[in-house]
Amino acid sequence: MEFILACLVGAFFAAAIYLILSRHTVRMLLGIAILGNAVNLLAGRLTREVPPIIPGGMDVLPPGTANPLPQALILTAIVISFSFFAFLLVLTYRAFQELGTDDTDDMRLAEPKREPLPPAGY
Repeated sequence: MEFILACLVGAFFAAAIYLILSRHTVRMLLGIAILGNAVNLLAGRLTREVPPIIPGGMDVLPPGTANPLPQALILTAIVISFSFFAFLLVLTYRAFQELGTDDTDDMRLAEPKREPLPPAGY
């Protein structure tokens, strides 16, 4: 089962890198979303462990209990990646409204040719 998860994470990373290197911004967004999922899967565990609950009469957790810190960090990473994806989605939509394309080469060509140079000194 660990081999299957490793192959899945590798496939997610490969697909994410392929999509991020695309010219179209929508594909880039999908690549960023897949990359976030790949990182979360890479940080997770596959084994089932005892939940981190201290039974009655004990002062410390018994050995073999799950560590709640990685679970909390992955949950935080999911929330942050979703908010980052939502921000990039709005930014991409706004750029599409202004420029009329989602192709990055066409977006670069939409810049003015003869912009004034910035001041050389003050």
